[in-house]
Amino acid sequence: MDAKFGMVLTTVAEPDIARRLADGLLEKRLAACVQTLPIHSAYRWKGAIQREPEILLLIKTKAALYPEVEAYLRSVHPYETPEIVWLPIAAGFAGYLAWLDAEAK
Repeated sequence: MDAKFGMVLTTVAEPDIARRLADGLLEKRLAACVQTLPIHSAYRWKGAIQREPEILLLIKTKAALYPEVEAYLRSVHPYETPEIVWLPIAAGFAGYLAWLDAEAK
C-alpha cells in the first residue's frame, strides 16, 4: 500500500449492523469517517446467483490502520465471507486528508 490514505469497503444486510460497525470503527479511531449507502447487490454465492438489498460502508482511514480495520471487521461482521476491500486514495484535498490523518489514530 503506497498511498497513505484509503477507503475500506464492506457490505451488510441491515442498517443497524452498519451503524454498529461504523460506531465501533469510529470509537476505536480506526476510521475518521464512515458513510453508509443503501445498494442492491447481485453476486454468486455457493453456486447460485443472489440478489439482495445491502448497506455499503465507505470507511475512510489510513493505510497503516488497514490490518486493524480488517481484523475488527472480521471479528464482528455477520457474513461468513464479508467483502473487505482496500481502495487507496491517490490524491485528495489537502485539508480533508489532514483532517483524516488527525482523526484516525
